[in-house]
Amino acid sequence: MSDLSTVNRAATESREQPALLPPVEVVEDANGITLYADLPGVPKENLDVRVEGDTLTIAAEMALPAIEGLEPTHVELDTPRYKRVFTLSKELDATQVGAELAHGVLKLRIPKAAHAQPRRIEVRVA
Repeated sequence: MSDLSTVNRAATESREQPALLPPVEVVEDANGITLYADLPGVPKENLDVRVEGDTLTIAAEMALPAIEGLEPTHVELDTPRYKRVFTLSKELDATQVGAELAHGVLKLRIPKAAHAQPRRIEVRVA
């Protein structure tokens, strides 16, 4: 599947179900990248992180507790879903993605593929 059709598919899916774009910070080091996505109100069971080909998708739904006996008079957050889609570089090893969720922040660690890892070249004296 080409990148264009992946983008079109993701755009179609997001039109079907409106979703918020969670803020994401990406930090790169010599061994890979770490993504930090802010997902307040999302429990682990409502979180879906997928890698399909070179596409990483983060989808989540908030679980905001309703207080018994109270009815909201004003709601600023009418879309309880989050969704972000990223295209992964061929330098990353998408089979080794690690994920942690703590205090509303999703941390994804994606290491570089073996061929993209920095390596030291030994120089011999002739």
